[in-house]
Amino acid sequence: MSTRKYFGTDGIRGRANTFPMTAEVAYRVGMAAGKMFMSNADRRHLVVIGKDTRLSGYMIEPALVAGFTSVGMDVRLFGPLPTPGVALMTRSMRADLGVMISASHNAFMDNGIKLFGPDGYKLSDEVELEIEARMDGDILQGVAEPHKLGRVQRLDDAQARYIEIVKASFPRNLTLNGLRIVIDCAHGAAYKVAPLALYELGAEVICIGVSPDGLNINEKCGSTHTDAMAVKVKEMRADLGIALDGDADRVVICDENGKVVDGDQIMAIVAGHLADKGLLKGGGVVATVMSNLGLERFLEGKGLKLERTKVGDRYVMERMREGGFNLGGEQSGHVILSDHATTGDGLMAALQVLAVLVERGKPMSKLGRQFETVPQILKNVRFTGVSPLNSEAVKQAIREGEEMLKGSGRVLVRPSGTEPLIRVMAEGDDEKQVKAAVNMIADAIKA
Repeated sequence: MSTRKYFGTDGIRGRANTFPMTAEVAYRVGMAAGKMFMSNADRRHLVVIGKDTRLSGYMIEPALVAGFTSVGMDVRLFGPLPTPGVALMTRSMRADLGVMISASHNAFMDNGIKLFGPDGYKLSDEVELEIEARMDGDILQGVAEPHKLGRVQRLDDAQARYIEIVKASFPRNLTLNGLRIVIDCAHGAAYKVAPLALYELGAEVICIGVSPDGLNINEKCGSTHTDAMAVKVKEMRADLGIALDGDADRVVICDENGKVVDGDQIMAIVAGHLADKGLLKGGGVVATVMSNLGLERFLEGKGLKLERTKVGDRYVMERMREGGFNLGGEQSGHVILSDHATTGDGLMAALQVLAVLVERGKPMSKLGRQFETVPQILKNVRFTGVSPLNSEAVKQAIREGEEMLKGSGRVLVRPSGTEPLIRVMAEGDDEKQVKAAVNMIADAIKA
């Protein structure tokens, strides 16, 4: 595959106002993607754009708008809306393209651009490479004549539309009446829609992380900083807590005691429930190489399989579509429910867990521990120069680590997609062995 200059594992991402996250790059993305997704049909073409609450969104959004309108595409602006909402609205509004401006769980100084095709799914690597080629080509070729420039409108009911879509994923015969729920929106894209959806389904809602100021997104809150949620749950004696990340495509839950329930446990809860009802498709679940061995064993115990992909919810979704699966996700809390959504949706995933909770009448502490987690250790080893993974000494250390855990665990060594890091992960039944394997491989990389 060709080298990627702009796109990474999940769209374009970087520090705001530095390459590639500049207004100029955003403008070029708009022009290149706009031209690529405009068919020859004699009709108006439409792109929809959502964003999270980062200050730099005010810079990126108008640059994208300028690019799209310059090639003749009409634009609808959603304002703050979760990433899965943009994906769903792209399809429901029959748009040619959807764009989300967000750096997900990253701090405010980063931002990103994610693109969705007219079907609401993230673009393939091949399509992203084609957009890159156009961005670096003669960008002004084929721009619109003055009378054919695109028009722009702000869509005021985007959030209300998304709330209705989310609520429709919750079983009609159930209600959240009597449940006290803490929701942490990470001062991000779901700060309005998530509390309202839960309230309208009947819950008593306690909100944190709902006062964005452009700089506080994901700051000591949300799915990557769960302490805030856990503390609030215990303080308010809530039944459970729900923490979303900045663009609300991932979720982490905690029980009434403040104990965290991660993406693997959430997938186990939903998979078991769907399987019991005969609604789980594909014979199992799709997850990444990072999901815990405990999840795999849990599914095997139910006669189900766990199919693994490389890291990235886009690759999970691709495998789900190929194999006819309707549940997949990542340990980090991306959970994809393809019967309802085209990408990870934190709020929808939380609602599926809540449906199980209500149906079974169990507290979250009884539901949240579907399997015993196998000890898993991850070390990030920074390097300079060429990748040390080509070194014979490192290859030998990996072989020895795999031999050490043979039959009781596994080793995974992979380069980071965004930094000069090698991620060394091992898991197995014997924690001392796991630690020894990780340290041996990490030492070989550092040498």
